[in-house]
Amino acid sequence: MVDVDDELWDEFHRVVNMTSRELEEWLRTQAAHEDFEDLPDQVGTPTGREVLAVLGKRRVDLTDADERAMRKVVDKVHSQRRDDLEPTAGQAAWRHKLMSIGHDPLKPPR
Repeated sequence: MVDVDDELWDEFHRVVNMTSRELEEWLRTQAAHEDFEDLPDQVGTPTGREVLAVLGKRRVDLTDADERAMRKVVDKVHSQRRDDLEPTAGQAAWRHKLMSIGHDPLKPPR
């Protein structure tokens, strides 16, 4: 187990503004458009699955890999968005890419 600092924990939960249920449904929807069907625990991108895993854990149960995934998601969202994370429309592909890691640009941060 790893001790994730407060800043990372809070920022991850701020940028990941989709619930685990919303994210899982989105990943399944995206996978349904492909020519094959993944097993339920293998749908979506690897990062999307990592976000789902983090959302399903208590803070004290996080691993080093979870912490790396959290940092990667925070960095990716910040590189694609302004820091205020105000709801913003954009290209569908851009929105869908961010949604695959738990961030819907059209929703306010949690």
